[in-house]
Amino acid sequence: MSELKYEMVIQSSKEDDCFLVEFPDFPGQRWRTHGDTYELAVANGIEALDSLIIAYEAVGDPLPEPTVSRVR
Repeated sequence: MSELKYEMVIQSSKEDDCFLVEFPDFPGQRWRTHGDTYELAVANGIEALDSLIIAYEAVGDPLPEPTVSRVR
């Protein structure tokens, strides 16, 4: 798993009857994966992030800088 800290956004979708996952730091397609439960969405999100990083590295593209967010 990557040690880089990328923001993962998980949103409930009543229309799709699942939880949608996006990574705002990565351009392109908004929703990267999903899960029927929140826990499955998190697990699928971690796997999708690892795949994104591998894909960027495979073609020699630089990874985007992670956005640092703080909850107050």
